[in-house]
Amino acid sequence: MVFSFDTIAVIFLGALAGILIGIIPGLTVNMGIALLLPLTYFFQGVSGILLLLGVYSGAVYGGSITAILISTPGTSASAATVLDGYPMAKRGEAGRALGLSTMGSLFGGIFSTIALIVIAPMLATVATGFSAPEYFALAIFGISIITSVSSQYIIKGLIGGGIGLAIATIGLDPMTSGMRFTFDSIYLMGGISFIPVLVGLFAFSQGLLSTEEHFREGGIMQKPVAKITRILPSWVDFKRCLPTWVRSSVIGTGIGTIPGVGGDISSWIAYNEAKRWSKHPEEFGKGSPEGVSAPEAGANAVSSGCMVPLMTLGIPGDGATAIIMGAFLVQGLALEPQLFTEHPVEVNTIFIGLMMANIFMGLLGFMGMKLFVKVMDVPLKLLVPVILLLCAVGAYTVNHSMIDVFVMMGAGLVAYILIKLDFSMSPIVIGIILGPLTETNLRRSLMMSQGDVSIFFTRPVCATFIVIAVLTLFLPIVSPMWKNWRQKTLKKKQDAQSNQPGV
Repeated sequence: MVFSFDTIAVIFLGALAGILIGIIPGLTVNMGIALLLPLTYFFQGVSGILLLLGVYSGAVYGGSITAILISTPGTSASAATVLDGYPMAKRGEAGRALGLSTMGSLFGGIFSTIALIVIAPMLATVATGFSAPEYFALAIFGISIITSVSSQYIIKGLIGGGIGLAIATIGLDPMTSGMRFTFDSIYLMGGISFIPVLVGLFAFSQGLLSTEEHFREGGIMQKPVAKITRILPSWVDFKRCLPTWVRSSVIGTGIGTIPGVGGDISSWIAYNEAKRWSKHPEEFGKGSPEGVSAPEAGANAVSSGCMVPLMTLGIPGDGATAIIMGAFLVQGLALEPQLFTEHPVEVNTIFIGLMMANIFMGLLGFMGMKLFVKVMDVPLKLLVPVILLLCAVGAYTVNHSMIDVFVMMGAGLVAYILIKLDFSMSPIVIGIILGPLTETNLRRSLMMSQGDVSIFFTRPVCATFIVIAVLTLFLPIVSPMWKNWRQKTLKKKQDAQSNQPGV
């Protein structure tokens, strides 16, 4: 069924459409799948499902292309890729960065598909044991990585995370539906849209910085030199990044099995762990190969991981799989454990089709790399206005609201000022993403325990996540202080020995 011409063509076109959707800032993965969902009504069998899976895989990868080339993440899951992908492109290694991101995406997608096939019931069983306290602890762990992605400006990173968490509180209270910080605005009742803020923080601010550079240099705008000497990563890069791909794929697959978490968190956690285990952590934020590989492998591994709870328990892993769930229902496939025994042919077809979707995503990525990098050949005096225009279009297409455009411009202006003050945008994004998840599950947990905070320490999984979060949060702060104290102590001992008679 999978290797018929029609099915292969459907998967291929789905992956291609997904990459194009991912490249365009403002067109999210969920939006792309939702736009193509009506097409599944015209397909026989599971071809419509395979089309959406191809879009899913391609869109998650496609966001990294603009993230690397023009510092504009096409999807929120690609925001972490900007940190090292764009610096590599600026120093003339755009091809190397694209090759590493493509290979990382391909590795993560195939790894998670194999995990889905082999251990789907086991992973689903683990995920069902998660309740509000575990979700809260996982969200706290995600927030704790702010200190790791803030480079040497840890205090400013914490401030940025606080700004993100504050933005996340705007709108209706998730538990009581009471209005918070809305200032009697109907628009703010729904909260501040994430996509316009994301586009403003990373893309519009970059356009303002480039415009400033244009006037500072007297009208001569410098741009990265985009040269592709090879398509595939070198053997040296492959050996260096292979452990990162494996680690990030495991993280992405595991997080994907937890409903409601998604690739946004996975990419940041994968990036943080890559930095923690790297032999060259000082290179992160300046163009590290592991810094490009980790978030892409982690984010793409989520796509198959999210299918675990969907296919075994009927619980969508994220927004994208919630939409894909509709395609299953259209085909009359009940999403429950009996699906594997009652429809084995369809299940195996989906498994193989998902593997093909990831392979096509990788092939299209490598084949189109030289075409993608042509973006860098466009003069900046033409490219910057196009970027600013795409920012406005991308922000408008989310809700077809001009207010979103103004929010995007405001976020971009604030980001421009903060970047000039050496703030990182990543903590703000992390705060916005994880704020609702943290608050909702904290309050649910306290309702479960009737206000007893010991619930977070008496549950093994929850306690483990909190301990790791505390270590992750404070180690980057305490470690330099400890090193300075050790150096001062050692220096005092050496001075004391040198002052002794006869020395």
